[in-house]
This record gives sequence, structure tokens and C-alpha cells, in this order.
Amino acid sequence: MVSTKRKQQKPGTNAELPRANGDDMRRKIQVPDDELRSEYNFDYSKAVRGKYYRRLLKEGANVVVLEPDVAKAFRDSAAVNDALRALLAVARSSRRQTPRSTRTSRQRAAG
Repeated sequence: MVSTKRKQQKPGTNAELPRANGDDMRRKIQVPDDELRSEYNFDYSKAVRGKYYRRLLKEGANVVVLEPDVAKAFRDSAAVNDALRALLAVARSSRRQTPRSTRTSRQRAAG
């Protein structure tokens, strides 16, 4: 007589577990043929090449990336602009009031 009883398995052992039927297995999630959502579809036939080119030439596109420690000191771009304008004003006002001498070092040494 053949015994049909299964041995009890200890947790964490590599003993073979009973296999599930094909119906019990999880089914794979079906991926649609077109993986993009409809809102991300873009009709390139309606695209205009260089749409903003002239505006960028006229206005310019100066992008400055601040280091993280500097960026923490300012709440927004307006604050950065105000600080830079104040710095420019100080730099202009602290320029040398009198023009430099036109004498060369040779003339000073000789004279």
C-alpha cells in the first residue's frame, strides 16, 4: 500500500512545494500595443519648425543655474534680480572717482 500522506515541512526549508494548477497561476498583465496614453500622442504634421526662434533672438534666453547653497538664500527669481541690481549699483558707485594717471612706470622711475 502506497501512502498518500505528505510530510510536514519545516518553515525555511527547500522542500518542494505542491505545484498549482495552470488556472491558479496569476495571469500576466496585458500591455496595450500603444503604450502612450492618448493625451501624450502628438501630431507632428501640425508642428511648426522654429516657432519661437525670432522671439528668442530678440529677447534672449539667458538661463543661469544657481548652486544649491546660493539658491537657498533667495525665495524666487525676483529676489535674485533685486540682489544683483543692488550689487551692480554698489559696484558703479564704488568705482574710482578720479581717472588713473597716464604716466607709465618708466616715466615715474625716470622722473
